[in-house]
Amino acid sequence: MTPTDWSQWLDLASERLGGAVLAANDEFFAPKESLLKPGKPVFREGAYTERGKWMDGWETRRRREAGHDWCIVRLGLQGVPRGVLVDCTHFRGNHPEACSLEGASLTGHPSVAELAAGAARWCELLPRSPLASDAENRFPILQELPEGEGPCTHLRFNIYPDGGVARLRVHGEVVPDRERLLHAARVGWEVDLAAAELGGLVIDASDMFFGSRHHLILPGPPLGMHDGWETRRRRGPGHDWALLRLGARGRVERVEVDTSHFKGNAPESCSLEVADAPGLGSAGPAAAAQLEAAPWRELLPRTRLQPHTRHLFAAELAPAGPATHARFHLYPDGGVGRLRLFGRLA
Repeated sequence: MTPTDWSQWLDLASERLGGAVLAANDEFFAPKESLLKPGKPVFREGAYTERGKWMDGWETRRRREAGHDWCIVRLGLQGVPRGVLVDCTHFRGNHPEACSLEGASLTGHPSVAELAAGAARWCELLPRSPLASDAENRFPILQELPEGEGPCTHLRFNIYPDGGVARLRVHGEVVPDRERLLHAARVGWEVDLAAAELGGLVIDASDMFFGSRHHLILPGPPLGMHDGWETRRRRGPGHDWALLRLGARGRVERVEVDTSHFKGNAPESCSLEVADAPGLGSAGPAAAAQLEAAPWRELLPRTRLQPHTRHLFAAELAPAGPATHARFHLYPDGGVGRLRLFGRLA
């Protein structure tokens, strides 16, 4: 992947995936939790609290001594950060001068007290970098944790010397729990092979005008139309599609297509293909092009869908063998909240 491709990965710190800001040295003007809120930051003209101007983000007081401010983030899914978005939108005269990012790999669920006592061995991922005011600052992460450290589970986000940041997004590659996968394979458990928490990824999609393709594989049921994948109204020939890399190679035995909340804009029908192409497909259009020549096999023929319905398919599936990738087709367009590909690891 080139450094410009990192935004194609999932946001490992997302609240929807279990990310949380555990601690901050200061949050006088605005709470640390706002850093990971979904959606774009908003500005409320004339809104004030007893401490100052209401701001949609994390904002510290003006520092009058040496040092800098920081917060600690627990990633929702462990993985390898590839790029970070430090969004200072609406912070004009009160944004930090610069920021940096450190990572750590920790087992279990360390408490804030344990982290403060030195449980984490912090390694630099992003060196001190200048920030622009009222702007989305994007930085590729070219550094990884040292060999043997394992995937990144926690981050320390530093701002210099103080100020406010609206949002923090940490895009990267999920590294699933290998022991969990091996155990599932040994005992023959059924798992959602496409799930984000197992390392599944929606590599590319034909369109995502109204909703991100990544929503398809998020944990839990869809919360609304905003929490699904939705394309614009198609006015020409063809149909929409999404390309998925499974978290692990396996045989798909059941499919769930959830159109919940999509009432007047559900697809008329859908179909599904799978391919066994280990080693191909990371993220973005380049990966999609690589997979064009893969040996695709039909798993679910074109099947009618109902609005606002959780569809379960098993008997309708054709034998397809082990798979590493899936191609999901919508006819002609519309919205789907979740796609689950249940099966057993090969």
